[in-house]
Amino acid sequence: MPGGYSCRSLNNGFSVSNTPITVNVPDIGDFRDVDIIEILITPGDTVNIETPLITLETDKATMDVPCPVAGKVIEVLAQVGDQISKGDPVAIVASTNEPTSLSPPPIGATPTKTPPEAAAPESAPPLIKNDGADVDLVVLGSGPGGYTAAFRAADLGLKVALVERYPTLGGVCLNVGCIPSKALLHAARVIEETYEMRPHGIDFGEPAINLAQLREWKDKVVGQLTGGLASLAKKRRVEVITGIGEFASSHTISIRGPAGERTVGFSQAIIAAGSQAISLPGLPEDPRVIDSTGALALDHIPDHLLIIGGGIIGLELATVFRALGSQVSIVEMSSQLIPGTDSDLVKPLAKRLAKQCDSIYLNTRVISAHPQDDGLLVSFAGDNPPTETCYDTVLIAVGRTPNGHNINASAAGIGVDEQGFIAVDAQQRTNVAHIFAIGDIVGQPMLAHKATHQAKVAAEVAAGHKSAFEARVIPSVAYTDPEIAWVGLTETEAKNRNIEYEKGVFPWAASGRALALSRSEGFTKLLFEPVTQRILGAGIVGPNAGDLIAEIGLAIEMDCVAQDISLTVHPHPTLSETTAFAAEAFEGTITDLYLPRKR
Repeated sequence: MPGGYSCRSLNNGFSVSNTPITVNVPDIGDFRDVDIIEILITPGDTVNIETPLITLETDKATMDVPCPVAGKVIEVLAQVGDQISKGDPVAIVASTNEPTSLSPPPIGATPTKTPPEAAAPESAPPLIKNDGADVDLVVLGSGPGGYTAAFRAADLGLKVALVERYPTLGGVCLNVGCIPSKALLHAARVIEETYEMRPHGIDFGEPAINLAQLREWKDKVVGQLTGGLASLAKKRRVEVITGIGEFASSHTISIRGPAGERTVGFSQAIIAAGSQAISLPGLPEDPRVIDSTGALALDHIPDHLLIIGGGIIGLELATVFRALGSQVSIVEMSSQLIPGTDSDLVKPLAKRLAKQCDSIYLNTRVISAHPQDDGLLVSFAGDNPPTETCYDTVLIAVGRTPNGHNINASAAGIGVDEQGFIAVDAQQRTNVAHIFAIGDIVGQPMLAHKATHQAKVAAEVAAGHKSAFEARVIPSVAYTDPEIAWVGLTETEAKNRNIEYEKGVFPWAASGRALALSRSEGFTKLLFEPVTQRILGAGIVGPNAGDLIAEIGLAIEMDCVAQDISLTVHPHPTLSETTAFAAEAFEGTITDLYLPRKR
């Protein structure tokens, strides 16, 4: 059968209605040794003509190999990871009809759908598509990872549906996370700058805070971004479905929303369902106990605020509410703020917060909070716990937990661990090959910029492209005041893993730009491999550290050595030149400091 399947009867004594047939790989063009990435059948399955048997992937596309006969699968002759070519055996099927000549389209071709009642087409079903699916790809969650995946997939020609529980796109990050918090952090920085200029002859007096107006501006910033996403989705013809999505099967998702319940069939899916704030057991259900979402709603400014958790989210919100007038206390179970971060990076922030906050309790935990008419009476335990204290508001900021257990993943056969994380490979595939996962739900670090890069990988693979998430490093930033940013190897990690390193440090007290900003407490630190002088990691503390760290991320990706950084001409006077100065400090070539001669 030219251009079709090769089907060989195993026993000529069988009648046509029970003939075992070996299904071989059809003509797939010029491709040889094509990877099998998914087996879609098991022995005993009943198959129809065009039922997908296996999924193949080349450097150009992904495609399903359909069955040319109807019958029952006797044996599967291939496995995931095999490389096959035209004529190689795929399965043995006990046929209930004569084999039909079916060939998939040339890989990379654009196929067309055929109505079910029509005769079998000469070209195969659409690439990466499942008969009866409403969409080629459904994306669950529209945060930075979700909308990036949806838009990239649409740009690559897929029919996409984007499911979001919020009325507007953007997920937690844009609606109640990253963006509103950064708007309020900017407001806090403006207030602090007015105070910082008092010793230098400029006094603005005490700020008059119109909370309703501040909240309206914050909401406007969010609205501009979420509205822009809605426009981008419309231009790309991405169908936006509002509601809470859960898997109903490996190819359907059920969505409960304002318009009722709806089931959407899909060929492939990308899970971008993110994470949620961790709640603490034992605390009362009281409107005065809030999480980060409640804090960013900015309903009021509490007089006395207790923040449980001295991590990044807790300290960012401490920065906001302290500037707006709250008396802030922080309690942290660990021995330092932002646990796990290099202690020298945290020290300038801790010193500043110690002056600004009422109290910072380390090695301490909250054991109870009892509602009172005038607040919440909080009890503590730890090395040197404070006495019971009453607070207007208690903010829980002890981290986030992935939403893997909230999407009915088991209905699709998706593996989820005890914590709620979903394991993926370098192509962002879950254990179910046509379902991908990205962002917070696939593991640490829980960062939007990680999610967006993984999103493009997942979308590109779903569209039949060769792609993989191969980032060497992912930068982290605490948008506190001062900011703290790090990327690559940290000193803490190097010591724990016995990795040899040397470092170059440039204190911002020697930076003209930092002095002009009246912010000389920061520094830039670079870690190098001693022999090759290759850059391994960096840490920066000071204003705009989050903007400065990207240069080092690029340097690590490009395998730069110290001289590559020091000989790159940086503008003067800027904070960015502290990166070059730190490289010079490591080399021993710096002239802006006097250091003992190293080499």
